[in-house]
Amino acid sequence: MFKRILVATDGSTLSKKAVTSAIALASRHDADLVALTVVPRYPKSYFDGAMSFSPEDIARVEKQWADKAQGMLDAVATRAVASGVQLKTAIASSDLVAESIVAAAKKHKCDLIVMASHGRKGIKRLLLGSETQHVLTHSSLPVLVLR
Repeated sequence: MFKRILVATDGSTLSKKAVTSAIALASRHDADLVALTVVPRYPKSYFDGAMSFSPEDIARVEKQWADKAQGMLDAVATRAVASGVQLKTAIASSDLVAESIVAAAKKHKCDLIVMASHGRKGIKRLLLGSETQHVLTHSSLPVLVLR
């Protein structure tokens, strides 16, 4: 039924459950899996929410974030390979999480997006508007939301 599934993860407990379900679904359907995490951009000015820092400091912090994201995706890769699932990983650097998820699904020609109902931001995120809800309303692909 599905040929390529995108799973979005942020390392939260709930998104790890979504990864587990996505791997099982990909294995069941003999589908490829694309694991995506979105790393925020570092605020570069006061108007972006932080004081101004040197380019070296910004590069160091962004590298730390990217390394952490890669470690998270490496863990997904280990689990996928153990299940016999073909996996491609991707890191998007953007403050627009939902848009990045939808764009990655299109770029990788996925036919399903799997994600958690909420991530690290939990109830606070519900008050501000859910990335999951944004993906649901802006994706032309089916979205499987796990709780």
